[in-house]
Amino acid sequence: MSNILVRTLSGAVFISLILFPLFYSNPIIASCVLSLFAVLGIVEYNQLFKSSETIELNWKLNVFLSLLIFGFVAAGLHGLFSYYFAPLTVILFPILFIWALVELWRKKKHPIQNIALSFFGLIYVCVPFLLAININVEDHHSFPKLAGMFILIWTNDTFAYLSGRFFGRTKLFERISPKKTWEGTIGGILFSFGMAIALSLLFDAENLYFWLITTAIITPCAIFGDLLESLFKRSLNIKDSGTIMPGHGGILDRFDAALFALPFFFMWLIIYTYFC
Repeated sequence: MSNILVRTLSGAVFISLILFPLFYSNPIIASCVLSLFAVLGIVEYNQLFKSSETIELNWKLNVFLSLLIFGFVAAGLHGLFSYYFAPLTVILFPILFIWALVELWRKKKHPIQNIALSFFGLIYVCVPFLLAININVEDHHSFPKLAGMFILIWTNDTFAYLSGRFFGRTKLFERISPKKTWEGTIGGILFSFGMAIALSLLFDAENLYFWLITTAIITPCAIFGDLLESLFKRSLNIKDSGTIMPGHGGILDRFDAALFALPFFFMWLIIYTYFC
């Protein structure tokens, strides 16, 4: 079976897992799906460093505490603690400091590096998924904005790959990602704007400018997110972050653009909601 066919079939399953809950289920189901990807993502992130000679993460503790914090905040976003959610968040700060304190007893050669990378996993993986859950919970429109964001990212990713494959000549960032080209990047951006217009015309005609501005924000974020994860993998001398998705690699490989884009998309939604 060709690599393109494998990528297509695997990608179709992945897209269905994301879009179906967003369009046809209540927010709890969608949050469960996003939480599942967050769990897989944080495990995968900590496993990235297992082959490193200098980085020695306590991956089991990192996963446990990351998911403890993630689960607490996700439950609060769904109103589980209602009035007490804000006061209870003060518990998170001692957890972070105790988390760092564990390095005293581990006696590893590079404790500061271990602490920094442990905390970065929480920021890089868990925070974007929490923002995605919050966007989905607060969005009451017939066309889910989170779904639109994912569609734009996938459009950019797909057509950047195809444009680069057929027309790519000029390297975009050869030191980090030798296969990416300017031609592919421009192709992905142009098709993303086309998709933004299509989404608006088909599902959200009143918000054309919202989707055009969203695309202008999302596409560079998607590119930088992809490059950032490529930097991680090149630094660790690995090809893929995992093997869970045939033809695509791991969860972080598939979500690299979205993880970087979500904080910017969330910020844009806040600005749009209050000022537009």
